[in-house]
Amino acid sequence: MARGTLRIYLGAAPGVGKTYAMLSEAHRRVERGTDCVVAFVEHHHRPRTEVMLHGLEQLPRREIEYRGRTFTEMDVDAVLRRAPKVALVDELAHTNMPGSRNTKRWQDVEELLAAGIDVISTVNIQHLESLGDVVESITGVRQRETVPDEVVRRADQIELVDMSPQALRRRMAHGNIYKPDKVDAALSNYFRPGNLTALRELALLWVADRVDAHLTEYRNEHHVSAIWGSRERIVVGLTGGPEGRTLIRRAARLAEKGAGGEVMAVYISRSDGLTAVSPKELALQRTLVEDLGGTFHQVVGDDIPAALLDFARGVNATQIVLGVSRRRSWQYVFGPGVGATVARESGPDLDVHLITHAEVGKGRGLPVARGARLGRSRVISGWLAGVLGPLLLTWLLKSVVPDIGLANDMLLFLTLTVAAALLGGLLPALASAVVGSTLLNWFFTSPVHTLTVADPRNIVAIVVFVGVAVAVASVVDLAARRTHQAARLRAESEILSFLAGNVLRGETGLEDLLERVRETFGMESVALLERAGEKDPWTCAGSVGPRPATTPDAADVDVPVGDHMALSLCGRVLPAADRRVLAAFAAQAAVVVDRRRLKGEADRAEELAEGNRIRTALLAAVSHDLRTPLAGIKAAVTSLRSDDVEWSEEDQAELLEAIEEGADRLDHLVGNLLDMSRLQTGTVTPIIRETDLDEVVPMALGAVPEDSVDLDVPESLPMVGVDRGLLERSVANIVENAVKYSPPGERVLVSASAMADRVEIRVVDRGPGVPDEVKDRIFEPFQRYGDAPRGDGVGLGLAVARGFAEAIGGTLHAEDTPGGGLTMVLAVRTAPGRRRERPDVSPAVTS
Repeated sequence: MARGTLRIYLGAAPGVGKTYAMLSEAHRRVERGTDCVVAFVEHHHRPRTEVMLHGLEQLPRREIEYRGRTFTEMDVDAVLRRAPKVALVDELAHTNMPGSRNTKRWQDVEELLAAGIDVISTVNIQHLESLGDVVESITGVRQRETVPDEVVRRADQIELVDMSPQALRRRMAHGNIYKPDKVDAALSNYFRPGNLTALRELALLWVADRVDAHLTEYRNEHHVSAIWGSRERIVVGLTGGPEGRTLIRRAARLAEKGAGGEVMAVYISRSDGLTAVSPKELALQRTLVEDLGGTFHQVVGDDIPAALLDFARGVNATQIVLGVSRRRSWQYVFGPGVGATVARESGPDLDVHLITHAEVGKGRGLPVARGARLGRSRVISGWLAGVLGPLLLTWLLKSVVPDIGLANDMLLFLTLTVAAALLGGLLPALASAVVGSTLLNWFFTSPVHTLTVADPRNIVAIVVFVGVAVAVASVVDLAARRTHQAARLRAESEILSFLAGNVLRGETGLEDLLERVRETFGMESVALLERAGEKDPWTCAGSVGPRPATTPDAADVDVPVGDHMALSLCGRVLPAADRRVLAAFAAQAAVVVDRRRLKGEADRAEELAEGNRIRTALLAAVSHDLRTPLAGIKAAVTSLRSDDVEWSEEDQAELLEAIEEGADRLDHLVGNLLDMSRLQTGTVTPIIRETDLDEVVPMALGAVPEDSVDLDVPESLPMVGVDRGLLERSVANIVENAVKYSPPGERVLVSASAMADRVEIRVVDRGPGVPDEVKDRIFEPFQRYGDAPRGDGVGLGLAVARGFAEAIGGTLHAEDTPGGGLTMVLAVRTAPGRRRERPDVSPAVTS
């Protein structure tokens, strides 16, 4: 029996319409005469989904008793007995109740597929097993019900059911997904715009990767070598020269012109693993292409045009970007060049762009290879083998084993020459060839004891001997040079990569950098010296190791950095070849010092600016906002003390009430000013203790009218680690601000819920709200948004609230209230060891 096919509707979040799309497909198939039944569909009391079930055959469910309650699950046996052509099975990741045939619903689906039944199912992206940690980091909710990725990947068809976060939140607000009493909680927690956007991106990327994999598989199965331009893939051919950065930027601009464009930079290295390009330049170009969103690849190939084209066709590229050749005019006699060859052989399906740049026609400028360093003992051994070895061999051939033939004599001398080349390089090998050929001519070539040769064939043999000796010695010496060059360049590239990594990671530890210099070059001490002017004394900006140099003249190695800074090393004299890398270290050290100095100056400037701003705002507050309640108090007292008017008891009570209100307002303003001064001077010292929110939050509502706030703080919340006084003060300021801006008759909602390892306190008002660009500014001191009247506060309440929240390790930010208004979210950490096993989240969210 043929295995059934599996079609999956994949969604980014609950409510995007997966079940609705599945039922719509079922109706289309039934209209075409397909035998289609509903094996299990959960409509969650959503009216539109429930209507779609009408007209479809629904199989009975199996009832299971568990802990005194009755649950229903899909009846696999009933589906197998019915044996429809197509079965609809909702919620592929669902976990069956204990006592069911299988633990997971996807295992039930596997049975149906094995029986030849086609299955249409649904799943959300957060239920894929490999994405569990990612989804938890985004939403704070750990998905308990998951399905292995391989089960979904094996599906014959996967259709993404997509919806923008704004549309999904509107659908939620209209009551099309959850019941009205759950809408606000869902919109404020799981269904936040940021959460939905991130989940949507996960779903799109997962489906795009699967589409790419299917396309590659199809091309391989059908041996498709032609390029299919499903999307723009641009390959940038790099030579390691400085023009590579220009090419990468041009390719990035080309990619931006098409949707989903991708840039892949590739460097072709030769099969011997050697490179004559600057590792530093390649590292810079790798960083640049990655910063622009592309990828860097290194491919081995001796035929550069062929390797480049093979790579481009292998990744299904649509364009190749190359730079115009740097070769000079006379060098074109050796061939047309890489660019022309690639353009000629690319074919009609691959566009080639030749980009001009500043290095055109300037030559390649390859660095000169340094000689091999074989070591003194090895060179001496080579000279001994090359000079004394032939003499010793001549004595042996004359006295111990005479008359073995000229051919054998020459082979023995050639062996000594090769040994000299292996040990000492080219010069000992040449010396061995000269001494050996002379001894062969004198002692073994007729006529002997003369430098003449009677037989012309012997002349040819001696010439061949010398030629082979020189050739072998040259190859060995070249190999030694290349090996040394490769090792050195590799070491340099690792060092420069370390420096580049420091820059990218923002590491600014001067002592760590100097310690790296000392370890790299094996020095005793390293110091970075600087001075203000030519005649000023040198001062040490940083040093490592014992007895660092105090002046550049006292150091064994001195690398100047600009006019007034030098990197001084003590221990030994370094060869000139090491100074290039050392100069890079010196430049990086100077950058670290300058960055540290600039950061200090910026911090001081910021402190001064902040101090000036606060002083200016404080003067404004004292001159106006604090005088307003004082003026009211003074007017009321003056009226009470006036002898011209006889006040009634009601008037006196009213004036006394005005005095009390003014005093309370004045006390509130002064308290906020004192709190802000404590935060600015860093004198707030929180005492962190385990605390129940239901004991703290109600205490913070004492300053607002009782009928202005709805409180929803469950007793089941985990305990939090906070300073009770600071938390109460922070919540009080937030609630007072919300009540102030709420419309008359609208109550402020104060709720709390657990999310992963934190607890969030949400203060929701239905006021005018705040635009996104102002949401951060309202937490700055002395800031009031909109048309708040003067004398109604100095704008410190939210600044103090955020300061206290951060002092206890929490966060405070503002969000839009669905339907209008502003929601303040205060998040604090749960107490250690008091984390709940599962956040208090509606089960519908994980369905």
